Amino acid sequence: MRSTARLAVAIVLFGATGATHLRAQVPPLVLPQPSPEASVSQTVGVTQIGVRYHRPAVSKRKIWGELVPYNEVWRAGANENTVITFSSPVMVEGQKLAAGTYGLHMIPTEKDWTVAFSNVSSAWGSFSYDPKEDALRVTVQPRRSEFEERLSYTFEDPTDGAVTAVLRWEELAVPIHITVDTPSVVVESLRLQLRGLPRFSWQGWNNAAAYCAQNNVNLEEAMQWVDRSITMNQSFTNLKTKADLLEKKGDAKAAAELNAKALQVAKEADLNTYGYQLLGQKKIDEAIAVFQKNVKDYPKSWNACDSLGEAYLAKGDKKLAALYYGKALALATDETQKKRISGILARIKA
Repeated sequence: MRSTARLAVAIVLFGATGATHLRAQVPPLVLPQPSPEASVSQTVGVTQIGVRYHRPAVSKRKIWGELVPYNEVWRAGANENTVITFSSPVMVEGQKLAAGTYGLHMIPTEKDWTVAFSNVSSAWGSFSYDPKEDALRVTVQPRRSEFEERLSYTFEDPTDGAVTAVLRWEELAVPIHITVDTPSVVVESLRLQLRGLPRFSWQGWNNAAAYCAQNNVNLEEAMQWVDRSITMNQSFTNLKTKADLLEKKGDAKAAAELNAKALQVAKEADLNTYGYQLLGQKKIDEAIAVFQKNVKDYPKSWNACDSLGEAYLAKGDKKLAALYYGKALALATDETQKKRISGILARIKA
């Protein structure tokens, strides 16, 4: 009887302690959230911008001035902090903001809104928000918008140097204009990249210099980069890049001499690529001259004749276009290309 009693006591104690232990080990269930998590991102130049947030629904409620009170700080979403991240320094509404991750808060009013970028990005909502921790505050002007049941963030009108982040909910849109000094960001990135594997190829140094030439930035350092490329392997490509840099620096005579030297060492693919660059810039006569040289240097190339025909067609000279497309057709062996060229010739002669 005593053994039975002790067993009963043990079972009771296990039931009390064991159940507590089991309850502590039970993992939480994953269930749908009333305000589901979402994220959106946009690249501006090479700068990554992202927003992570939760999406509450209107659910037939009055949002502005009631669910979201005026003149009080709001988490700009639901649940924990809405978070915005910039991989490079940016300008927000014309004010500087360093690269980093920020808690995004807003103070709505019936007119202008305040948007705050807090250095604290791990808080729950805005309950512990402290304006002393702001990295930046800006003022924006909301506008009326089409009805949006669930709060959303989008990026509108992206370019290489700007984008507008827009919060939408109910019938209101809140735009936040962001700009990036993309050339400066890219140049700094190039300096870092050229300390890695790209430094061991002439293409890496040339491509970095070519970006600077195209964007008219960092010209002195770019000249050092292209000279290093030429030392590693002189080619049409890096000679042309150096000529472009010289022209940007105002030395037209040296640029012209180097352009001529570049054309002397150019291969068929180099001339073809350069010719199409000129066509893209609407420099049709210059493109024709380059393609003519390519046909002269590579008379058995259907591709060289095809490109010259395209340039003449762009100029409006159908007679010469038909002549060189005809030569391209006679030289081509690929059936797909022959069919394409035949179609062009048919349209020219129609």
